[in-house]
Amino acid sequence: MWPLLALLTLGVIQAGVWLHGRNVAQRAAVVATDIARGSYGSVAEARRSAEQLTAAGGLTGVTVTIAITGAEVSAVVAADPPLILDVGLGRLQERASAPRERVTQP
Repeated sequence: MWPLLALLTLGVIQAGVWLHGRNVAQRAAVVATDIARGSYGSVAEARRSAEQLTAAGGLTGVTVTIAITGAEVSAVVAADPPLILDVGLGRLQERASAPRERVTQP
């Protein structure tokens, strides 16, 4: 009975750590998109902010990809959460997109 209880406890902890990593990666993608889409934001600043956020959240192996098209900005954050046992959930990839801010004449 004790091994089953220990395995169940480890599974709950593992799920919590993975969900935390997923939330951090999603938030980093949103932050990168918000910075890159602004009038005064840059891709370098957006990438730096996303990398700092993921580092503070405990993620490793972070790659941030930002694409700016004519009317849209999208960011993809891929990272490795600090898992206890890797059961195939090792690499996270979250994306966010938003319309690009533009100044137009009224």
